[in-house]
Amino acid sequence: MERSCSVKSRDSITHQDHAPAPPCSRGHTPPPSQRRSRRTMVDVTKWPLFSLMEGEELSSIRQACVFGTSANEVIYITHNDDVYVFGLNCSNCLGTGDSQSTILPKKLDFLSGRKVVSLSYGSGPHILLATEEGELFAWGHNGYSQLGNGTTNQGVAPVLVSASLLNKRVTEVACGSHHSLALTNTGEVYAWGYNNCGQVGSGSTANQPTPRRVSNCLQNKVVVSITCGQTSSLAVVENGEVYGWGYNGNGQLGLGNNGNQLTPCRLVGLQSLCVLQIVSGYAHSLALTDEGLLYAWGTNTYGQLGTGNKSNQLSPVQIMAEKESRIVEIAACHSTHTSAAKTQSGQVYMWGQCRGQSIVLPFLTHFSCTDDVFACFATPSVMWRLLSMEHDDFLTVSQSLKKEFDSPETADLKFSVDGKYIHVHKAVLKIRCEHFRSMFQSHWNEDMKEVIEIDQFTYPVYRSFLEFLYTDNIDLPPEDAIGLLDLATSYCENRLKRLCQHIIKRGITIENAFSLLAAAVRYDAEVSPASTPSNRTWRSSALSSV
Repeated sequence: MERSCSVKSRDSITHQDHAPAPPCSRGHTPPPSQRRSRRTMVDVTKWPLFSLMEGEELSSIRQACVFGTSANEVIYITHNDDVYVFGLNCSNCLGTGDSQSTILPKKLDFLSGRKVVSLSYGSGPHILLATEEGELFAWGHNGYSQLGNGTTNQGVAPVLVSASLLNKRVTEVACGSHHSLALTNTGEVYAWGYNNCGQVGSGSTANQPTPRRVSNCLQNKVVVSITCGQTSSLAVVENGEVYGWGYNGNGQLGLGNNGNQLTPCRLVGLQSLCVLQIVSGYAHSLALTDEGLLYAWGTNTYGQLGTGNKSNQLSPVQIMAEKESRIVEIAACHSTHTSAAKTQSGQVYMWGQCRGQSIVLPFLTHFSCTDDVFACFATPSVMWRLLSMEHDDFLTVSQSLKKEFDSPETADLKFSVDGKYIHVHKAVLKIRCEHFRSMFQSHWNEDMKEVIEIDQFTYPVYRSFLEFLYTDNIDLPPEDAIGLLDLATSYCENRLKRLCQHIIKRGITIENAFSLLAAAVRYDAEVSPASTPSNRTWRSSALSSV
């Protein structure tokens, strides 16, 4: 009997297959749709389009997606649920109501205030966006009715897709080159748009102008995740089975042949496995099982299957079997030939087309998330998913420390400064600072306290010092850096002293020169002679500004 698993994600689902297999012994596992939206901590400025944005604008971003033929378009959502776009605006894909490009972000008022749960883009490009309320909006290229509005007119602004979906709640969307898929909360799949190879799953090759339910062998199945290649479609059902339809000329459906499929067909090569996540590249696919095993099939021109050669695979083959740490996430995108995977230990691998090179075996990177692979090595450097600017389940040590600074939930000590608390961890302070290593000895009173009062330094200064111990960084204006410099001297933190000196030297202006000079004189009297030349340097800089 085949092994199967339960990956239900919808509370209302009670439907079971006619001949259900026993559930996985490992118990409940998050569905692919949740795994794909796993929150991660990413520096969006790795995508060049974000490099013109100011720090305040960047910090307001909650979700973002870089898309387009040359990765020249951006849509992002702020913490206030405002939706902004900027970029080249090919085929009106920015949805601003005109065809003008813009280097400055423009707000899409029609979508603002709606919480976005899923977003995908095609090659035209066209855009699909699903909200928390289950509404589906579409705009952009529409030459093949991929917007689902029954016409082939360009979509210059977001429009609600209502045909056949009016009383449905959409939870996930996926776009191929010029076709569209939507998944509802009841596990139904709807498809529309370009259908030259059967990618809409209607049983014909006629284009589909409005959403149509994909049925046939999916009729009595509850689908939990969907994905698209350029002209192919794949779906994972609640027991871990995988179904594919559409173009199969290079084996991208994994059926063991290269014949196109006009209706969904089960991937028998995965029948003994329970698949949790599936992703598609331009013409290849990856599947991740509940045991952390990775399978690949389809086109392999650039080594995107990771098999060590460039031979296409008509059926799924296991890769990365020799890795000791299980795979927890896989990544691919229909507009690239790049693949990536992340292990439970936080290692990120990439293979396929990477900046023009063909990497035929998974290559271990220094990245902390799969998204960075696409920012730095994919062509075009699009995002493979709607990215959330929050923490991931698998953080590096430095990211974990940064996350836990001033965290009441895990702290075992509080500093009270100017009437405000700063939450810290004794172990971290002892590891990072000799002053605290001495303080937290059994014969010191402080070692027994849960709250330590600090009255020698201001709150901004002391908080910056403690944050430095967690992050190795300081972010203070030069005026406050003076106080931090005094603290660093008192606590014998030489590296911190050098960082403060650098901030002060760099921040000298006519307005603050006198106050900085006074601090320089006071500080000069307190340090050893060995430090004096460095101090004279920035003291001279202050004098020259006066």
